[in-house]
Parts: sequence; C-alpha cells; structure tokens
Amino acid sequence: MAAQAVAREVLCALRRDIAKIEGRLAERLEPAGTDMTVLRRGGVAGPLLRTGAPGFDAALGGGLPMSGLTEIHGSQTRDAGAVAGFALALAATGFAQTGETAPILWIAAGDGFREAGMPYAPGLAYRFGIPASGLLLSQVRKPEDALWVAEEAATLAAFSAIFLEIRGFVRRLDLTATRRLHRRAQGAERPFYLLRQAGHAEPTAAPMRLVVSPAPAAARQLLSGPLTGSIGPPAFSVEIAKNSFSGPVQFILEWNDDERTFHERPTAGAQDIGAVVSASSDRSDIAEKTGQIVALMGAA
Repeated sequence: MAAQAVAREVLCALRRDIAKIEGRLAERLEPAGTDMTVLRRGGVAGPLLRTGAPGFDAALGGGLPMSGLTEIHGSQTRDAGAVAGFALALAATGFAQTGETAPILWIAAGDGFREAGMPYAPGLAYRFGIPASGLLLSQVRKPEDALWVAEEAATLAAFSAIFLEIRGFVRRLDLTATRRLHRRAQGAERPFYLLRQAGHAEPTAAPMRLVVSPAPAAARQLLSGPLTGSIGPPAFSVEIAKNSFSGPVQFILEWNDDERTFHERPTAGAQDIGAVVSASSDRSDIAEKTGQIVALMGAA
C-alpha cells in the first residue's frame, strides 16, 4: 500500500509539472473502487465542436473546445493558405452547429496579409458560407500590437471566433501571454485560434496544437464512381501534435462546403501528385554502376 501511495504521489507531481509547462490546469487522480480514474479539474469540459470526422473527433476527446485557445501551426510559408482555410472551416462548422451570427475577428501582424494574401470575400462566401459582413480584419505593424488587440478582443462575446495570425518566432508570445489569451477566451466562452505561420513550434498554453498542411485533392465522386482527371474538395493533412487525449496522430480531412463539415479520408489512400520527371523509355530507371575512372590530359 505504501509503495502504491508513493507511486500515486509521484504521478500526480509529474502531471502538475507537465500542466505547468503547458500552461493548463493539472489533472488529478481520484480512487474509484480499486482503480485510479483520471478526472479533469472543474468537472465536465465545456461544449465541443464536432468536425464530422469520427476518428479525428475521437482522437481529440470528442471534438475541439468551443472556448479557449487552440493552436493551428503551419511549418512553412507555403502552408499559410491551408492553415487559414482550416481555421475558416472550423469557424464555418461552428456557425452550422450553433447558429452563431456574430462576425469573426482576424488579427494579423507585420507582413502576414502581404505574404499570404488578403482574405477574398467572394471566396469565403462560396467555400465557407461566411459573408463579407461576417469577417473583420485588424492589420497592425508589430506583433506586440497584435497581442494587445487580441487580449482586449478575447474578453468580448461580440465575436464568434478570433484568429491571431503570427509569422515566425515572436518573443512576447510566450507561456504567460498565451495563458492570458486562453483564460480570457474561456471567460468569454469563445474559440480563439492562434495561427502560427512559418516557424518552429514553441511552448504555449494552448491545450491543443494541430499542425496543418495541404493534402492532394482526390477525384470528384459521381454516382458512377470517381471522375478521372477531376479535382475534388479541398483536403488538409492534420497532425494532432499536442493533446491530452491521444499521442501524435495524423489525418487527411476533406472539407464539404455544402454540409459545412469534414470527411475523413484514409491516410493510406492519399493520392500522390505524380513523378516530377517521367521515367526513361529506353533504359533502366536505376543508373548503372560507375566503372573505372581514367584521367585524361587536356589538349595543348
């Protein structure tokens, strides 16, 4: 019994240390009969956003939290469109589930909009069902100004969701700053999406981090089967890099703009974009082994 109590105390201490590093509330262990059951402090979690992809939602513990901070990370500059599109798709899914009509606030610092482009209103309406009046843009010069706007906006319930787009490494965006964003968004009961573009993943207080990149689109599906040579719905490669319910796992999600939901595609069935250079027609694909090298004198 003494050994079990010591092991339990050590496990609780480790959970507290991990939670402190991640900037979230620690989980506690309570006995349930002869077993130990992990319970979240504060009881049942808040409302969850169900994406429509069963495996993805299950790996997230039921879905994405509809209040608080969620980090959506893009490793390279060319992933900026996929990161923004995935966040807009999540917001559109939230609209469909809750009937929310409040606008989205999109905050960008520095050259964020200049590098990836400004949001295109007709495209947002067509692909995500978000009207031009449903999106407010805030473009500031410095990341510090963007953080100030984000912290003030996170306390308001006047926005259905808040996007904060940050490029590269920003020293001020640390555990303390992201913890404030997380707590304020929780208090307002609104989702706050931190879009990290073109940079390495840094420690934040976001309970969840998703690494998003574009995935090859599959062929359009007709009643007779896939239409050869066609381009299907937008697809995203989504890796759950930080989560309390599962280890790192990757999914391919297709966005259905008619149903405002995601469809999960088997990862093994992801299509390749094809060979960069066509195979040779008159020789083997594998180069022959190099023979003996002979040095020749240059011409006089």
